[in-house]
Amino acid sequence: MNWKKLTNAEQIQEIKLLSEEKPVMIFKHSTRCSISSMSLDRLLRKWKDSDAEKVEPYYLDLIAGREISDLVAKEFRVPHQSPQVLLIKNGDVIYDNSHFGISYADLMGKV
Repeated sequence: MNWKKLTNAEQIQEIKLLSEEKPVMIFKHSTRCSISSMSLDRLLRKWKDSDAEKVEPYYLDLIAGREISDLVAKEFRVPHQSPQVLLIKNGDVIYDNSHFGISYADLMGKV
């Protein structure tokens, strides 16, 4: 999977603009959490290379970027969770889930 790393606040506005053309997924991952690792693994096992034509994937390392995660929560009006996946379309969150509720089928069904 070819993730774009979400590492700075300016990217949030870029994501909103990009989502006008193509849905954007943000996966918020804690490298210290086994549930987060399992949720990420479940998503990666189902991801197909062709999915990148439908959705732009971003990865947010919560250990390195907790402040960015707080900005994402504020900008998109979605409470912070870890792990968490957000799907943004036309600047708004159209899907959000966390922990074992993160579902590849549900996510891709919204694209």
